[in-house]
Amino acid sequence: MNRFWCWGILNLVLLLGSCKADKKEITESAKPVMQISLARIDAMPNFPTPFKIMDFKALAMDFDSLAFDYSQTGEYWPLVWKDDSRKNFDQKTFGMYTAMGDIRQGESHYKGIFHESLSTMGTVLGASLVGIDKSQQEGENYVGMLKNYFNTETNWNIMMNNTSPEVAMLGGGYARDWWYDVYPNVLFYAIADLYPNEPDFKSLQRSIADKFYVADSILAGNYSYSFFDYSTMEPKESWICTQEDVAAGHAYVLYSAYKKFGDAKYLKGAKTATEALLSQKENRFYEILMPFGAYVSARLNAEQGTDYETKKIMEWTFDGTSVCREGWGVLVDNWNGYDISGLVGSTVDHGGFAFLMNTYDTMWPLVPMVRYDPRYANAVGKWMLNASNALKFFYPYEMPDDHQTIPERKDHTKGVIAYEGLIKEAHFDEYQHISAPVAIGDGPHWIEGNPDVSQFSVYGSGHVGIAAAIIEKTDVPEILKLNCLATDFYSDKAYPTFLIYNPHPEQQFISYECETLGKVDLYDAISHQIVAKNVTKSSKIEIPGIDSRLIVEIPASATITIKEGKYYVNNIVIAYK
Repeated sequence: MNRFWCWGILNLVLLLGSCKADKKEITESAKPVMQISLARIDAMPNFPTPFKIMDFKALAMDFDSLAFDYSQTGEYWPLVWKDDSRKNFDQKTFGMYTAMGDIRQGESHYKGIFHESLSTMGTVLGASLVGIDKSQQEGENYVGMLKNYFNTETNWNIMMNNTSPEVAMLGGGYARDWWYDVYPNVLFYAIADLYPNEPDFKSLQRSIADKFYVADSILAGNYSYSFFDYSTMEPKESWICTQEDVAAGHAYVLYSAYKKFGDAKYLKGAKTATEALLSQKENRFYEILMPFGAYVSARLNAEQGTDYETKKIMEWTFDGTSVCREGWGVLVDNWNGYDISGLVGSTVDHGGFAFLMNTYDTMWPLVPMVRYDPRYANAVGKWMLNASNALKFFYPYEMPDDHQTIPERKDHTKGVIAYEGLIKEAHFDEYQHISAPVAIGDGPHWIEGNPDVSQFSVYGSGHVGIAAAIIEKTDVPEILKLNCLATDFYSDKAYPTFLIYNPHPEQQFISYECETLGKVDLYDAISHQIVAKNVTKSSKIEIPGIDSRLIVEIPASATITIKEGKYYVNNIVIAYK
C-alpha cells in the first residue's frame, strides 16, 4: 500500500471544520514529512545480530530493589550507604558505589562522603522513570537527599558531582572538567520535573538557572574553556580539553527553566547557548552533552519559531569526527559477528570503546526530539534498534564468557550490574587475548588496588530506567515502540506519542497497545493520516517498509485544526510541520 496516496482527501475531511486554518496552511501542512538521512546511521545494519532486546523494565525494577537494599549480603554488597556528613544541607544523604568494590567508597572511607551524583542521581532518575516513588521508599526520601549535591559551602550554588571538594580529585569535576559540573544539573532538572512539589527544589532550580544564564552571558558565545568557576563566575582552562558542547547543557537547563518559570531571560539564554554551540567550526563532542543540543535546537525550532541547524548537531553526535576528544561519537561496526553499532563512546580508542551510561543517556534527548522534528524519525528509529540490541553485550549474563574479562566473577552482579564498557581490543595487558567484543571496565585503572570487580559499573547500570521508560517491544521482534514523552521533560500537555520504525523492506502489521483508556483515533504525525479509528485497548496497524510512524493517540472523532503550521486537537499540539 502506498502510505501517501490519500493524504489530501483525509486532511481535507479532517480540516473542514477549522476556522483557524487558511487555505495556504492546509495545503502546506498536508504534505507528509520528508525524512532526513544521516550517513552514519544509514551505515548501521537493518537487522543487527545476534538479535535480542532485553526486558529493560524488569531489569530496572530488579536493579532498584537490589541496589537500594541495605540488607543485601555478599563480598561487595550492599551498594548503598548513609552519609551523615551533612554537607550543604543539614540532613543525611546517601551514597551509591560508582563501581563495584571501589576501595575509596563506602561509609568507612573518606568519612563516607565520596559518592558521585552520576550514580546517585542516575539511579533515582532511572527508578522514577519506571514508576518507583523514590521520595517515599521504605521510609526514605532519596529525592530530597539529592539536595546535598547543591554546593552552597563552595559558593558554586549549583549541583555538583560530589557534595564536597574534599573528595573532588577522586571523581570528576570541581574546576577542571566542565561536563562533570554541568551534567548533574541536567540530571537534577529531570528529577525535579518528576517531583515538582519536593521542598526546596524550586529555589534550587532558580539558582542553577540564574548561574547558567549569567555564565552564558559572560561567555558571550565563546565556550572554548576546560571549565567554568561558578563561584567566581570566570571561565578557565586546565590540562583537559576545551568543552564547547557544554553550551548544549546550558541550553537544556535554561530552556527547561523557561518552561518551568516562564522567565524570558532563560529563553534568551537557551537561544544564545544553542547559537554558541552551532557557531563551532568543528565537532567538539566531549562526553554526553552534544545530543541534548540537538533536542533543544529541534524544540526551539518547533515551539519558538527559530531556524537552528539541528542536522549539524546530529551529525556531530553520531559521526565520530570530534576533535580533542578524538573520535567521540557513535560506533558503527561488526566485531567477529557481533553488531555493536549504535553504542556511544570513542570510535577510535583501541579500535572502539563504547560506554553503557553514555548509550542509555543519549536515548533520553534523542527519542523525544522526534516529536519536535519528525524528519529524524527514521534515523532515530534505526539507531534505537541498533543501540537497544547492542546494550546486552555489557551484561555478563547476556555476553558469552569468552567475550568478557571476568566471567568467573559475574555472580557478584546479581544479574543487575553491567560492565562499564565494550572495547574492540582490551586496554589491559592481561585481557588482550580476548577476542572482540570485550566487555570490560576502567575501574582498576582509577586507583591502585581497586579490585577486578570494579569493572562492573554501578553508575552506568543505574541509568537503565531511561531505556526502560522508552522502549517497548511489539509482536514483530525487530519493531520497537518508543515512548516519545517518557523523557520529554517540561513539555506542554500532549497526547501519548510513540515512534515506531520498521526495518523490514516490506510493510509490517503490528498489534498497537493503547496507553489511553477509552476510544482513540491513532494519528500518524509523519503521514498526517488516521491509521486506525475508534480504537479501544489495541489495534492492528500497518508500518510501511523501512519507514516510521509517529503515532499520537487522539480522542476518537476529534477535529484536527491547523494554526501557524502546527496541528492541534483540543488546543493540544499533536504534530509540527
